[in-house]
Amino acid sequence: MPETRRLKLIISYDGRDFGGWQSQKNRNTVQDNLEAAFEHICGRRLTVSGSGRTDTGVHALGQCAHVDVPAAQFAAERWLKALNGVLPPTIRILRARFVSNSFHARFSAKGKVYRYRIISGPVRPPLEIGRAWHIAAALDRNLLERTAKLFMGRHDFGSFSANRGKEERSTIRKVDYVRIMGRRALIEIEIAADGFLYKMVRLVVGSIARCALGRESLQSVEVRLERPSRGAGRFVAPAAGLYLVRVRY
Repeated sequence: MPETRRLKLIISYDGRDFGGWQSQKNRNTVQDNLEAAFEHICGRRLTVSGSGRTDTGVHALGQCAHVDVPAAQFAAERWLKALNGVLPPTIRILRARFVSNSFHARFSAKGKVYRYRIISGPVRPPLEIGRAWHIAAALDRNLLERTAKLFMGRHDFGSFSANRGKEERSTIRKVDYVRIMGRRALIEIEIAADGFLYKMVRLVVGSIARCALGRESLQSVEVRLERPSRGAGRFVAPAAGLYLVRVRY
């Protein structure tokens, strides 16, 4: 086997074009496109390991991945240019650098930051289609803030996760902050945590929005955090408004 070096990539993509991050049979995924780009450049398939999955339609501003590349082939900056030269325009390598072989995009991560975008008002701007969740009714800003605070800290988020087909070892996560940002019609909900369960952000945002619409009580959210049950009625916010902002190491 030729000598290799570990290349760390920071990647941005428009999730509308892809079936999520992870490679799947007969699916056009971000990982599939990256591995095809490396094959085009190197002449052989290389495995690209991401920090975690994003679902179909979910975007990334700063996904992280690593790949072991031939040590003598290119400098890191040359890899960035070569990959962006063959990738579709909806996937861009923002940064590339060599790191220690002990670095792992997934297992070295200390946490992640996600942002969810909502357009609140009677009219959705056409350029926001596929990039934000449109809620035609007004959202109560005070209730948004109050509900967001309930999720901060260490909780069992079993009621705010979906079944991916395998049992999680633990559904306890520590949320560092939930910030409500934006102005006028645009509302952005940013969540930072030491880790996220499957669909956790979209389930949390769904509850925050429902509380702000008067369709769910703050007490029901508190009960679901105190006594988790996946059987409880839940609402998953659409994928289109979700962005992986960055991975923390």
